[in-house]
Parts: sequence; structure tokens; C-alpha cells
Amino acid sequence: MSTQTERPWLALFDEGLPADIAPEHDSALAMFASAVQRAGERTAIRYFDADLTWSQIDGLSDALAVGLAELGIAPGDRVGLYLQNVPQFVIAMVATWKAGAIMVSVNPMYREREVEELLSDSGAKALVALESLYGDIAAKVVPKTGVEVVVTTSPLDFLDGEPPGLLRDVERVRHDGTHDLLELAGAHEGASPAPVNLGLDDIAFLTYTSGTTGPPKGAMNTHRNVVFNSQAYRDWMRLDEGDSVFGAAPLFHITGLIGHVGVGMLVPMPLSLFYRFDPGVALELAERHRPTYTIAAITAFIALLNHPDAETRDLSSLQKVYSGGAPIPAATVEAFERKVGPYIHNIYGLTETTSPSHAVPLDRRAPVDESSGALSVGVPVFNTIVRVVGEDGQDLPPGEVGEFVTSGPQVVPGYWEKPEETENALPGGALKTGDVGFMDSDGWFYLVDRKKDQINASGYKVWPREVEDVLYGHPAVREAAVVGVPDEYRGETVKAFVSLRQGESASEDELIAFCKERMAAYKYPRQVEIIDEVPKTATGKILRRELRGS
Repeated sequence: MSTQTERPWLALFDEGLPADIAPEHDSALAMFASAVQRAGERTAIRYFDADLTWSQIDGLSDALAVGLAELGIAPGDRVGLYLQNVPQFVIAMVATWKAGAIMVSVNPMYREREVEELLSDSGAKALVALESLYGDIAAKVVPKTGVEVVVTTSPLDFLDGEPPGLLRDVERVRHDGTHDLLELAGAHEGASPAPVNLGLDDIAFLTYTSGTTGPPKGAMNTHRNVVFNSQAYRDWMRLDEGDSVFGAAPLFHITGLIGHVGVGMLVPMPLSLFYRFDPGVALELAERHRPTYTIAAITAFIALLNHPDAETRDLSSLQKVYSGGAPIPAATVEAFERKVGPYIHNIYGLTETTSPSHAVPLDRRAPVDESSGALSVGVPVFNTIVRVVGEDGQDLPPGEVGEFVTSGPQVVPGYWEKPEETENALPGGALKTGDVGFMDSDGWFYLVDRKKDQINASGYKVWPREVEDVLYGHPAVREAAVVGVPDEYRGETVKAFVSLRQGESASEDELIAFCKERMAAYKYPRQVEIIDEVPKTATGKILRRELRGS
């Protein structure tokens, strides 16, 4: 048997933590129904200072599902959600399932071209959007798509008292030809939607890849995928009804969908939402709501770490803290633990793995690879096999760098209406991740980088991640991104883009010398450019393709 499938990491678990789990519900909707049955009058969502119970969400989603059906939404149709982290996201998603339809997640940072692309590719028949996003963006592109029904809503709905600072300038705007979400639900209050037959292999939602390797593709996350990885979160992080979720990740992204909403439904436990991530607001509400668990991109934790309130806010309730979506520098984890308190556990997954495929066990600290300085992304979660393969597709022994190929119940069956891309990425159902790394002799996995980001400097392979990790060790560096740029002599050379901490200073030459002292001669950056902000996606992934054109 291959060394990649022997699972020596099982010895890492404490006695009593299950080695295997299987879906205990036949759909994500059944998972929600169980939460209502078990905890109907308990808090499901905290939105700033307002609370909604599971029963309230059940009633609102019932009524909205009836309204959508009367407007022509039928089982199998697609419903786009163009929303921030507001309660309406959860209500509309559950209503979509109750109508037998498929939710399409739309990034609220997307502009006209991107929104049109997703709505057209998915064939969305309905769109639920914030009033502002519809008026500014979606109204211009909806007529070019197959969208027939538009429901708008306001982030001011469900608030108690005066709007918080984030929403103080928001004004309600009704748009012609649209339906207000609360009015539509109110018109059908007390009504129940027609029963639907959703199974584990039906599609729960389409989540679109970020398009780093071409046009975005809609990953078909099935109800099986959703239920399985919600269970993986619950059991891996040892979450129970005494826990609560701090909604730091965007709900449109697979991390927020599963690591916040899915596991919140399954346990069930409350989810704290605050419109969009703002470090000052996040620190204030984490102190006030006393959440016990969160997962977010490392850039969110860096923002918290660098906020002036970081050392004065009490975050002691947060004991189960994870980060995924972007590589974690070991220096940042150490600094966050020293200044704020919680240890950040690494987790790794993709849109196509419906969030995690690997994670660091809750009672363990991730080891650091001595040669590269990389922090381990953990070990494969339950029922998951990850192979490390070479260019020939054959398994590599521990310590050798190759591509991660993942198999498990969380892996999507393919991309929406793209059979060729599905076959290329998922031959035989195993996902070729495009991520490069290795497994050590103890079964810990380390992510080196994306295959496409490798830099070839005078024939030597340089991984941007390793250079970035060294830069994060400099006390003045806030964020770093490394790319390959053309070079007449070396073919390609290493260039670093760096943003500095507030009140700190460092010159380009100083940062080059810092790396030169700590890396092989072919690895250290020959060029450093100091910029105000490193460009990132909404989920915290560095946009290296934008920097290559700088």
C-alpha cells in the first residue's frame, strides 16, 4: 500500500475522537430541519445586537420559499445570492433548498462583468441581492441574463436600535421590478412550501472558483459534500451546543458556507454576523458576544493583530481558532498568540473539496518544516485520502514535493456544465488540486505553493511561499507577496511586494539583505517594491497575477 494512504496520522487523535464519519442527514435541508426540531427557540443568528431563533429562520424561509415558487422558481432552478454577511443570506439559502432549487453564491465584491458571467454561466432564474448591490451593479446586467425574478433586501433589516457605524450611511432604496424580501415573506407568512425530495447527490449550491487559472467554474457542491464536511468541522473542532461561531469569513465563500453556516446548523449553535469584516468591529463584537470558535483567512487575523484595540479587547472565549484560504506564516501565528491569545490552527481545502481536506487536530500545534520554514497544513480529515504525485502521476515517498490529489466524500462531482474541465481536474473522481507540497514521515502535510506560481530562476525552482515566509519574519513587514518577473540574464528573477506595519520602516535594500542572510543565493529577491496594500481576493488570497503585471 502507498505511503500516502497508510494514515499514520491517526495516532495523533486522542482516544474517543472518531476516525470515520458518514452523513447522518440525507440533505443539508434535513440538517437544518433537525436544528429547528432540537433548538427551535434558541438563538441561531446574532446580527450585531439582534437575535433570530431557529424557528424564526424556519418560518421566514418557509414563507420566502412559497413566494419564490409563486414567482415561478421550480425544483432544479438556480437562485443567485448577492449578499454580505447578513441574516438574509441564511434565510434565502434555506428558502432556495425548500423550493427544491440550487443556490448560486455571488461574491459581493464582484462588478458588472463578473456578476453577468456567473449569472449567465449558472443559468440563474432568480437573484436575491442587497438593494445597494442591485442598484449599483446587478440592475445593469440582469437584462442580459436569464434572471426573471429579483428579490432585494436591506442590511438594516433585523437590526435592533440605531444602525452600527458600518451601516450608518446605508439608505433604503426600492427598485422597479423587484420584490422586497421581507414583504414577499410577509405576504406568505404561515404558509408551507410543497414538499421537495432532496437527496445527498443533489446539488446544494454552486460555488465559483476564483478564476486564477481561467474563467470561473461553478463547483457543484452536493448535499452529501455539505453534510459530510459540516460533520468534519463539528467533530474535528469538537464543537457542541455550548459553542458559538464568530462569522469572520464571508458567507459567499466555501469556508463561510461550511465552516460557519453548515456546522452551525448541524451542531446546532449560534452564528454571529456583522455585515462584512472590519477589524475594529470584529474585535468589539468578539468581546461582546463571547464566541468560542472561528475560521477565517490569515489576512483577517493579521488585520486583527495590527489593530490598535487588539491588546485591550478580551478574546479569551475564542479557544477553537482555525485559518484557511491562504498560507499561514509561522511568524504570524506566533505573534497573534503572543499579542491576542489564541493559537491559530491551520486548515486546508478548496472550493472543490467543499472546504477542508486537511486540518491540524485541535489539541496539536502544527510542526514547522526545518528546511523551508513552512507551517504544516495538517493531516487529512476523516475518510479522506490525499496522494502526493509526481509529473508522471505516480505516488512520491515522504519528503518529496509533488501535486496533492484528493479523494473523499467532500470532493465535488464536477463543474457545472463543463464536462471537459471536469475530466481534466477530476479524472476518476480524484481531484488534481494544482497545489504542490509534500508529506513528512509522520503523515503531516506541507503546502509549498501553486504549480503555476513556481519561479524558474537560472534553472533553479523557487517557490514564492518560502520567500514570503522569510519576509514575514522581519518586524516591519505586514504583508508580502512574491512573483517571478522577466530577467534578461536569469530568464526569471524573484520580486517581492511588501506592505509595512503602521509606524514601522524598512528600505528595499534592507529587506533584500534580510532575505539574503536567510536563503540560498538563487532564492532571495533581487527586487523589492514597497506598496500600501498587497492585492487580495475577498477571501484573503493574494492576487499574484495582478502583481506580475506591475
